[in-house]
Amino acid sequence: MIKSKILKSFTKKKVLVTGGTGMIGREIVKILCEVGSDVTIVSLDEIIIDNRAKHINADLTDFNVCKSVTDGIDYVFHIAGIKGSIEVTKSKPANFFVPLLMFNTNILEASRINGIKKLVYTSSIGAYSNAEVFIETSNREGFPMDTYPGWSKRMAELQIKAYKEQYGLDWSVVRPCNVYGPGDNFDPHNAMVIPSLMMRIHRGENPLVVWGDGSAIRDFAFNRDIAEGIILALHYGTRGDFVNLGSGKCVTIKELIQTLQSFIDFNYKFDNSKPSGFHKRVMNIDRARDWINYNPTTLLVDGLIETWNWFQKNQDEYLKRKNYFVDE
Repeated sequence: MIKSKILKSFTKKKVLVTGGTGMIGREIVKILCEVGSDVTIVSLDEIIIDNRAKHINADLTDFNVCKSVTDGIDYVFHIAGIKGSIEVTKSKPANFFVPLLMFNTNILEASRINGIKKLVYTSSIGAYSNAEVFIETSNREGFPMDTYPGWSKRMAELQIKAYKEQYGLDWSVVRPCNVYGPGDNFDPHNAMVIPSLMMRIHRGENPLVVWGDGSAIRDFAFNRDIAEGIILALHYGTRGDFVNLGSGKCVTIKELIQTLQSFIDFNYKFDNSKPSGFHKRVMNIDRARDWINYNPTTLLVDGLIETWNWFQKNQDEYLKRKNYFVDE
């Protein structure tokens, strides 16, 4: 939980949340609206997530749009991104890479021009080089494990570093792990692990076939915990560097499936002939605990239940989202 004194510092502040209709952005919007911030959301999704916020449907690859939406703003939460499965990012890398480069560059440069003093950028675990445990002081210089997403995120981080060196702008950067929660992308063609599993369970796949043997270890963080971490990062700053945001817990894929099965009735089997992916990918969050008082509190089972219940009521929301993987 964020201390009330910190939350009150956002009252009446003019705040821009790019990607505010997304899974993380909508939680930031909700928290800030509840404390009386003047919130503007900019997104290409045809979704209204909170009537207390101003919704602008606009394309951040247009620099003039970015200059307009950042004008007169106190704080910028740059959350906008593109989520997709490993398969779709490999098959359509340009659809992923090019828009990310464009709207990251545009929002950051527009924020510089408009004198934004406080901004937080949401990077990704994929910006790291391969490792089992990700720590901010290591795995920084090698090839990003998520090639195109990773490079686009690193370039935005470098742009922020350049602004600090030249203009003294001390903006913040966070690298979240695998995030899930209400508002996730449930598109069956490019969903990530948890929404993909939930969609397949909902559609009655029997048994649910899970690749690998279930031993792969991941770090799954609930979107509300990540949203709080991002708000804390903007408030405290990240000291010219970045902080990891994760759950602080290691979960095997088998444990994930069994947790889902604890409240959903379905059968499953593991397919050992298929790859499991990386054996282990988890984040060390000691720096975030120390620097920004980050303290994720959501238990996996509670987060999964809340996500499943949201999905049951909003099964088709993904159809209203901007799909970057459809060629135009």
